[in-house]
This record gives sequence, structure tokens and C-alpha cells, in this order.
Amino acid sequence: MALGGLENIGRAPELRKRVIFVLIMLAVYRVGVHIPTPGVNTVALAEYFRNLQGTLLGLFDMFSGRALSQFSVFALGIMPYISASIIVELLTVVWPYLGRLKKEGGRDGRRKLTQYSRYGTVVLSLFQGYLIAVGLEGMQISTGSVVIQGGLYFRLMTMITLTAGTAFIMWLGEQITERCI
Repeated sequence: MALGGLENIGRAPELRKRVIFVLIMLAVYRVGVHIPTPGVNTVALAEYFRNLQGTLLGLFDMFSGRALSQFSVFALGIMPYISASIIVELLTVVWPYLGRLKKEGGRDGRRKLTQYSRYGTVVLSLFQGYLIAVGLEGMQISTGSVVIQGGLYFRLMTMITLTAGTAFIMWLGEQITERCI
């Protein structure tokens, strides 16, 4: 029965285009998971995560598609966006201006709230990127440090790289949503 639905993809050119687009976007994401963040010794980091297998951090790494152990540009994933959306949603109850936007704003109000969620995503990504950079600088393993050269430059580069990766993932998701899949 499920195969009958797959046969319809070949008959409906619009549906086929949409499915191919989603598959391409997923492939782009998978490629991005393998692009390491600059300034990180990926061999040392992989050894560090090998030692963490079976722990909570190891489980989180598995659910991120190994983006954390490879410390890719997509290491934060889409979580900052989800967190920012939840925060904005909760603020609509507390802050009257946002509450009016949600209730009376209609389509434009929803668009404005989505924009606030995007801004919040950038702020949360920068904050999380900073904390991760500081944490990485403190990681030591038997073969040396996880960070090639720490300091302000590494922290800024990590913050910008992870924020850009999260923004790109957010954009990918919006593109998929626009295509109605």
C-alpha cells in the first residue's frame, strides 16, 4: 500500500520536484555536517568523544548525526531556533505588545513574531557558540589540546561559524516549508 504512494511520485511532476528538492536539501545538510569548524583539532576531538561513548554527551552526539564529535559548522543544529521560538511564544503571554501581535496581528503579526524568533536564534547561537568555544579550550586529552590555538580569535571564529551554520540550517528548513512539504 505504501509503495502505491511512491508510484504516484513519477506521475505527478510537481510532487516529484518537491521530493527531489527536499532530498537535495537533506544532502546539503549531510555535507555540512562534515565541514569542521576552524581551529579545532578534529583528531583529538574524535578521541575525546570515543572516550565518552555510552554517556549522555555521547548520546547527544549520536542524535546530532555526529556533528558534535566532528564539531562541524552545523554542531548547534536547529535547537537555538526551537528555543528562540519557544521563548517568543512564552513572551506573548507576558508581554502585552507580543500578545496583541499574536492575537490581532493576523498574518503580519505572525511574520513579525517569526522575525523575532530569528533574531533570538542569532543571539542564542552566539551565546552558545561562546560557551562551547570556552569549553573546548579547556578540553585536554593525552595527545594534547582539542583547540589548535585558543584565545579571543578562536572564540569569535567559533561564535560566527556556529551562528552562520545555525542560520543556514534555519534557511534550509524555511525553504523546505515554502515548498509545502
